[in-house]
Amino acid sequence: MEISLSGGIIIAIGGTLPALAVGLIGAKAMEAIGRNPDAQGKILPAMLLAMAFAEAIAIYSLILAFIK
Repeated sequence: MEISLSGGIIIAIGGTLPALAVGLIGAKAMEAIGRNPDAQGKILPAMLLAMAFAEAIAIYSLILAFIK
């Protein structure tokens, strides 16, 4: 049985950094809405799109971790 740390490292980095990005995106979007509530219609779709791209990176790292 061969022990490989590469899968664990991939998922650790690939999960932590997108999670941090999603948190920052959400925090900044809520701050922007708090400053200008009328812009909510423009901020929320952009926020959701950015969060989806950040989550896609986490999913790619999960796939790579399973392959390794």
